[in-house]
This record gives sequence, C-alpha cells and structure tokens, in this order.
Amino acid sequence: MEWLTGPFEVAFVQRALWGGVLVSLVCALAGTWVVLRGMAFLGDAMSHGMLPGVAVASLLGGNLLVGAAVSAAAMALGVTALGRAPRLSHDTGIGLLFVGMLALGVIIVSRSQSFAVDLTGFLFGDVLAVRESDLVHLAVALVIALVVSAVGYRPFVALAFDERKAHTLGLRPRLAHTALLGLLTLAIVASFHVVGTLLVFGLLIAPPATVLPWARRIPSIMVGAACLGTSATFLGLLLPWHLGTAAGATIAAVAVAQFLLSHLAAGLRARLPGPAQPSPTNS
Repeated sequence: MEWLTGPFEVAFVQRALWGGVLVSLVCALAGTWVVLRGMAFLGDAMSHGMLPGVAVASLLGGNLLVGAAVSAAAMALGVTALGRAPRLSHDTGIGLLFVGMLALGVIIVSRSQSFAVDLTGFLFGDVLAVRESDLVHLAVALVIALVVSAVGYRPFVALAFDERKAHTLGLRPRLAHTALLGLLTLAIVASFHVVGTLLVFGLLIAPPATVLPWARRIPSIMVGAACLGTSATFLGLLLPWHLGTAAGATIAAVAVAQFLLSHLAAGLRARLPGPAQPSPTNS
C-alpha cells in the first residue's frame, strides 16, 4: 500500500490535500446553487473576470486575494446592473463583461516581464504550493459559505426553482440573487490561488452536476459534491506523484471524468424499465 499512502507522508502533499478538501467543500456549497440556478456561464465569467484585479495586485506587489476580491466584486456589480437593463439578455451582458474584463486583464499583465508565468499561475494555480496561511483562509471561507447557505437556504431554493413564487412568498429574490453572487464570488476568490481559475470552475460545476441525476434533495447534492470533490483531489494528487502529470489539471480531469461516468450510468439507467426519478427538492 506504499504507492497509495506514500505521497501523503510528504508535508507539502498533505497541505495540498487539505487545501483541495477545503476548496471542494466551499465549491460544493456554492456550486450546488450555481448548477440548480443554471449559472454555470456566470461562474466561468466571474472566475476569469478576476484577472484585472490580480494583474494590478501582482504588478504593484499587493495582495493577490485582495485584488481578486475587488475585481470579482466589480464583475458581480456589473452583472447585477446589466441584468436590469431592458432589451438586453442576461447572457449577453455576462458575455460582454467576460470578454471585457479578460481583455483588460491580459493588457495589464502583458506589461509585466513575467507575463507567461503570471498568466499560467492565474489559470492553473499551484496546489502543491499551498501554505498554512492558505488553509486558514480557506477554513474561514468555508465557515462563511456554511452560514450564507444556511441563512439563505429557503430563498435560494425558491430562486432556483421558481423566481416568481419566491417574490410571491416575500423571499426577496433580488436580495437572494445578490447573496448567491456573493457566495459564488467567495468560492472563486478563496480557491483560485490554490487551483487557479480554470480548475476552480471545474470543481465548482463538475461535482454537483455529477450528483444531480442521483440525488433527490439539495443537501444530498451538497454532501455528494463534497465527497466527489474530495475524491478528485485525492486521486488528482496521487496520480501525478506516480505519473508526473500536473496536479491541478489532474484534479480537474478526474472531476470531469466522474461527471462523464455518472451521466453515462444515468443514461443507461434511464433506458431500463422503472419509475421516473423525481427532480431535486428541498424536502
């Protein structure tokens, strides 16, 4: 069993595992609502929309997390503002902000001599370079995500399945949508330094989408997504140790492979005779 446990006897791999587990838990909470609400494109846009803030912070020698948070908040405000514009579809506004923020970030980063290195780190992160301070930040983010998910559970459920009903019930869907954007921003900002923006998007979307065909309740989706994200992290650190592949990319690849296998199995199950499977509910 040395091949299975050996890598995790090394200190930096242990930190990477804990970091990946914490990222998986935060992303399971936020990603479940993103998948149920149909906000995957928004999640992708916001993860890349952080580039200008990260670029400015890098060039000025500032804190990358602060830069990412400022840029992500600006992106969220822009999405909210454009979402209220008449005769403009939600996806159109998100797409324009996505391209604009990404282009601005590349322009800023291109002023740096280390353009390629900075951009690669932004996109793919470095899970094997996780520090103890990163684990503390992720733990704090997890606590905040748990509080937001618990307090906003009923409005989030109503918003995900019927926005008009949420308004009728007095659950303030606009406020719930803003809180959901905040939860998404928290997950992306807290995690990008560990796994990068491309890979955090994978952990944000793939695990909840993998569980979706099999779970009947929203808490079950969250728990299942957390377990799958954790298993993807474990395998994504184990395989590179023996095969020499990139750890962060391997984690994302395992998460996507889980999704493909799950939906293949769900498709086969759907062809078998039996009762229809109900959609997820909050019961």
